[in-house]
Amino acid sequence: MIEKKDYNNVEYLSKEGFEKLKEELRVLSDERRKKIAERLEYAKSLGDLSENAEYQQAKEDQSANEIRIAELENIFQRVKIIQKSSGGVVEVGARVVAEKREEKADKREGCEFLIVGPEEANPAVNKISHESPIGRALLGKKKGEEANVFTPRGAVYYKILDIL
Repeated sequence: MIEKKDYNNVEYLSKEGFEKLKEELRVLSDERRKKIAERLEYAKSLGDLSENAEYQQAKEDQSANEIRIAELENIFQRVKIIQKSSGGVVEVGARVVAEKREEKADKREGCEFLIVGPEEANPAVNKISHESPIGRALLGKKKGEEANVFTPRGAVYYKILDIL
């Protein structure tokens, strides 16, 4: 039996995803912080802060901005850039071509997933996180093997046709 890699405490990103988050951090740290600070100064100049809605909103925006900056900094401390998959086993970075079959349905359909980290996951374009139920079920599987995912509507089976 193949042991699944320890994916805990690692944030997987593609090179493009890494660059995108790096730019987001720059914008939040430099541009957005400055704009929020300017809004706070303006709101303070209006006087009584206890009933100053503009000041309260700027403080909330500042808090949300600082939380996201902290999240991004935490990600960068744990980041691992996804390398192209070897194709032998499903791992983060692998493109998986599979046949999907639902327990309660008699039809089969083809599907394809790119296994990514949670920051880049976007099911609408078939990028699924290795932490998702499907991602977890596929990790460590080889071509020809089947992965079972249990959903509220019943079991779904994915037979792996290819790993790219």
